[in-house]
Amino acid sequence: MVWTIGGLIFYFRRERKVPPTLKEMPFVSILVPCYNEESTIAETIRHLDQLNYPNYEIIAVNDGSRDQTATKLRELSEQYERLRVIHLRENAGKANALYLALIASKGEILVGIDADAVLDRDALRYMVPHFTTPHFGERVGAVTGNPRIRNRSSLLARVQVCEFSSIIGLIKRTQRILGKVMTVSGVIVAYRKSALLDCNLWDRDTITEDIGVTWKLQKRFWDVRYEPNAICWMLVPETIRGFWNQRVRWAQGGVEALLKHWDVFLDWRYRRLVPIYIEQACSILWAALWIISTVILFIQIAASGEFYYPVFWSGTYLSLVCIIQFFVAMFIDRRYDPGILKYYLWAIWYPTLYWYFNALVVLRAIPKALLQRKKGKFAVWDSPDRGLGA
Repeated sequence: MVWTIGGLIFYFRRERKVPPTLKEMPFVSILVPCYNEESTIAETIRHLDQLNYPNYEIIAVNDGSRDQTATKLRELSEQYERLRVIHLRENAGKANALYLALIASKGEILVGIDADAVLDRDALRYMVPHFTTPHFGERVGAVTGNPRIRNRSSLLARVQVCEFSSIIGLIKRTQRILGKVMTVSGVIVAYRKSALLDCNLWDRDTITEDIGVTWKLQKRFWDVRYEPNAICWMLVPETIRGFWNQRVRWAQGGVEALLKHWDVFLDWRYRRLVPIYIEQACSILWAALWIISTVILFIQIAASGEFYYPVFWSGTYLSLVCIIQFFVAMFIDRRYDPGILKYYLWAIWYPTLYWYFNALVVLRAIPKALLQRKKGKFAVWDSPDRGLGA
């Protein structure tokens, strides 16, 4: 209910207004970390070369790929004048690839995009003005964009179409009303280079560099904004295994952020981060209690042979609120993703099965964050599931 109300407030107070006008066109460096991207990198670079913005470069980092990514990038660098390529012998992780691309970059504004994503032609025209607006732009450290899903052939992908509107877009809108955000979207985000240098760049030993750098920026009092008009089309997992691995990684990053930034309670200057911290902590606690209460319910049913109706009705009410939240989010996002409301039918699977899946994901991520974190060592990445057609 908080997310629904917050999203509507953001929509009526900010989103319906005319976006900031692009009066200055500073040089932009687009950073594209690549690991085993032979099937997607050509399409990504082709769209990046066609952006409706005059001053930018593209820096692709081949992070020790084991496929033909290096060969593809060499061919693309001869085809596109804007493209420069950095080749690494060993896989050292996305954060390290971004770090090296930053060192080679020429622009003060850096845009990070995944190597399997397609950036909208006008995305830079919506993101850059946040950094250049007089009086307010000077304190903007990052602007996170609006990721949209382009593979929609399976049930799992269609549920994620609904989820990205409701659980990502709506929550980011609410968090902006509160003043801080939990994380930028690593698939599409713009940074101010001086802000990154001020917070000591990305943590190269954490599994989710986007969550970590978001907290570091905000603890250094840089503003992080959400720009729904900056659209990026991405691929999502369509197999259970790929989806599980992705969500465990995301959840592990959230737990790591809580473990690392608990000191927000000790400094009054961090008070606006406290609601975001509590929200994330409550989400983790909710997942644990959800599984525990489900086990207890089945034990009661097995022992008594009777169904516990109060639990059924409270669960039904919670599911109804969830479905209302999804409708509000998808109604708002219809302007960016025409036809998205036709996928609303698939949202029913979210409270039916998805909640249990997410709860199990969080329970798996907690021990990984506590026991498997290797401070000071590179957090390497694996090739993600990019859908059935990839």
